[in-house]
Amino acid sequence: MELNKGNIKGLLLVICGGVAFYCVLQNLGTVIAAAAWLLGILSPFLLGCAIAFILNVPMRAIERHLFQGAARGAGARRPLALLLTLVAVLGVLALASSVIGPGITDAVRSIASQVPGAIERLLEWLNGLSAYLPMIQDFIAELDMDWQSLSRKALDFAQSLGSGLLSSGGGLIGGVVSGVSTFVIGLIFSFYILLQKEKLARQGRQVIYALLPTRRADRALEVLRLAGRTFSSFLSGQCLEACILGTLFVAAMTIFRMPYALLVGVLIALTALIPIVGAFIGCGVGALLIAIGDPWKALWFIVLFLILQQVEGNLIYPHVVGSSVGLPSIWVLSAVTLGGSLMGILGMLVFIPLCSVLYALFRDYVKQRLRQRAVPEEKWREAPPPPRPTSAREAKPPRERKPKR
Repeated sequence: MELNKGNIKGLLLVICGGVAFYCVLQNLGTVIAAAAWLLGILSPFLLGCAIAFILNVPMRAIERHLFQGAARGAGARRPLALLLTLVAVLGVLALASSVIGPGITDAVRSIASQVPGAIERLLEWLNGLSAYLPMIQDFIAELDMDWQSLSRKALDFAQSLGSGLLSSGGGLIGGVVSGVSTFVIGLIFSFYILLQKEKLARQGRQVIYALLPTRRADRALEVLRLAGRTFSSFLSGQCLEACILGTLFVAAMTIFRMPYALLVGVLIALTALIPIVGAFIGCGVGALLIAIGDPWKALWFIVLFLILQQVEGNLIYPHVVGSSVGLPSIWVLSAVTLGGSLMGILGMLVFIPLCSVLYALFRDYVKQRLRQRAVPEEKWREAPPPPRPTSAREAKPPRERKPKR
């Protein structure tokens, strides 16, 4: 290999990369701790970016229809669109709370009304055990146990448990305060992003073109635009799918005259924002609420849920979400399964649009390679027809004719 400037630079990069990778492996614990520390510092800003990306989907649609063709209100279009987006989000949350709150209150009242009967049944059971008290006393008297030692151990256990609860309570309060402050800082940061998104995008493009060659910068921006469109479409499709599933449950429970139809439908619609498995959380809550009044109806509700879940998981979800992100149905199910096994709920949310971006990039690469190799379209468009079956006479090779003398 000829040693020139480019080859020497490549070799140095490979050597430095290998040394850095070796150092990371040798100090993996320190690297993970440093990454966790850095992630804790950046968590408010990362949360702000995520909130801004989510709010930008409805805000962009609202802003598109505000002051169309009017130059006077152009300056107030962005703040007004942000305000209307916040009002819409708060309105949806308030509507869900107005449905969920009274339903939970009725369920709690139903439980409270059944408490006296349960206490009476418990007292009857305890009175039935009173006949066995002499036998129990004789059995305890026959036991040879060090009751002082047991009481001392129980006291020590209670003291350690109390100190643990106090420390965990302090940690819980600190965690709640930290979480609230992180959310508030992230929310404010998202407002700044949404109000100045064009300026931030322009600055980001400047950084990319300053650090990368022009061809690679163009490709990087193309991938980023594709990822942005895909993730936005995924959010829209996921919200549409949750609304469809919640409507199906409200309609089906109303037809079969099950209680808490609207409450359970709203719960399932909210939890269905988590792909595939989110609706099972709503199913558990709904079955518990229905079981308070009638356990048999709760059992039939579970059967109804399993049927609708199969329809939603195999028909509605892959077509609605898959068509919104441009990913075939089979790969939607594969992405959800892979993401859930690797990263849990977060993986389910991220892997569908991520796989859609990778699918689009790989599809473009394959098409480009086909064009470069000049492969005719009929070679890959349709499968070749199966060979025609031949008879025994056609299968025999033709006889060679002898030349005439």
